Amino acid sequence: MNPYYRFVSEFARVAREGRRCALGGLPPPPRPPPRRHAPLALLFSPHPDDESIAGGLALRLSRECQWNVLNVAVTLGSKRQRRRQRLKELQGACRFLRFGLLQPAPGGLEKVSEATRAGDRRLWAKHVATIAGLLQKRRPNAIFFPHALDWHPTHIGVHWLVMDALARAEGLNSCLVETEFWGQMPSPNLLVEYSVKDVADLVAATSFHCGEVKRNPYHLRLPAWMHDNVRRGGELVGGQGGRAPAFLFAQLFRLRRWNSGRIEPCCEGGRNLPASTSPDILFSR
Repeated sequence: MNPYYRFVSEFARVAREGRRCALGGLPPPPRPPPRRHAPLALLFSPHPDDESIAGGLALRLSRECQWNVLNVAVTLGSKRQRRRQRLKELQGACRFLRFGLLQPAPGGLEKVSEATRAGDRRLWAKHVATIAGLLQKRRPNAIFFPHALDWHPTHIGVHWLVMDALARAEGLNSCLVETEFWGQMPSPNLLVEYSVKDVADLVAATSFHCGEVKRNPYHLRLPAWMHDNVRRGGELVGGQGGRAPAFLFAQLFRLRRWNSGRIEPCCEGGRNLPASTSPDILFSR
């Protein structure tokens, strides 16, 4: 008898059972309010659902350190007929995670992509001015956004939108936290562990996006993705051939600093952040 048969069959059973769980409609778990004069994190989401998929470290900052987290809904998707419903789903997910919600424009920004950046400079300049103004006004302590090779055109577009806006925001000093989902990051330097509760709440928040997960139940695959991140991160962040951390669930990031017009490294080499260590330590200078 193959000793791993039960291991794999239990995994399959639990994955099937997940399909019977409710989609959205869950009350938000209790959370302390942001502390007075709390640091601010802006989470730039290419689409509704990215706040839940890429927002684990932001969630830990909110829960463990009482940071103020604002999700910036850069777009509401490409299908105009779905935008009103996607906004409603997004509002539910943000309430569940207790993230604030900002819209740079009613209905979201249009055509956020490298193609627009190269071929429609007037529209791109308008978008950049909008985001630069937001950065200038809010002056966040941390900025979360996709890395430059995150495969999906809108994810890549949001990367360059934030980078171009940073170049226009005067005197800004902030930590840059690059995220991944569709495309793997070639050079992450941070592996962040999540507790079972963290991952369960990220799955629940993603389930609020009913219209998307009904066609593709990717919320149920988040735990497996987080699990596989430990495999990758153990080598990419911890060093090739080294001992992998004893994490069950984790997410990979690239952490750097924007200092008055230039990117600076934040830490030497790679870093693992266990669930037992406050994420505040990443952003203290």
